[in-house]
Amino acid sequence: MSNQKFIIQAAGEKHCHYAETITAEMERSAQARGTGIAKRSPEYIKTKMREGKAVIALAKDGTWAGFCYIEAWGHGKFVANSGLIVAPEFRKCGLAREIKKEVFKLSRKKYPEAKIFGLTTGAAVMKINSELGYYPVSYSDLTTDDEFWKGCQSCVNYEILMSKNRSNCLCTAMLYEPKSLKKAEQKKLRADFRKNLSLFERLVKIKRAMFLNLAKSKKNAIEKVKEKVNS
Repeated sequence: MSNQKFIIQAAGEKHCHYAETITAEMERSAQARGTGIAKRSPEYIKTKMREGKAVIALAKDGTWAGFCYIEAWGHGKFVANSGLIVAPEFRKCGLAREIKKEVFKLSRKKYPEAKIFGLTTGAAVMKINSELGYYPVSYSDLTTDDEFWKGCQSCVNYEILMSKNRSNCLCTAMLYEPKSLKKAEQKKLRADFRKNLSLFERLVKIKRAMFLNLAKSKKNAIEKVKEKVNS
């Protein structure tokens, strides 16, 4: 699609030269937020582009503006729209929402029977997901594919995830199911979530504070044990 400012389309071979810029911005963004994001190499991003499993946004002058890619798990039963990133100069203008819509459409086209899921700490992404038909679920409703969870290893919160046996972390899990719920049920779940979005945001902040305090307490306990051993 296109609008007055951007061209948003499925990425391909001709976009591979943007890969290093994209991965560098992903890492900078994660560091700035203090939250995790699975690190991906430029070659990984290029592969997604060549497979037609990514969406890229460009300004009219060809400047890179945003990106998101598709990952499939459990032999295509689960799909994740991952790595959503917008260049700093193009943030707060609705571009993230447009990219999410396009990558969601692409996911439905390539994997029409798949459940589409996501993990996020951001209220803005939660709201966009809700508009697309996602609703909050427990981690047990997501893929059990170890390869997916390995992608969390580079996240700063990975230790928290593993301490909870992959059943909880700072991220909120959201899921889109194409067939299992009736439209009326889906509509009610989305409406309830949007109504309580601010509550979810507060809960995420509380959860973050709780988990980080637990991690700090654990670290302090380990340091005290080390001091006793060395004394």
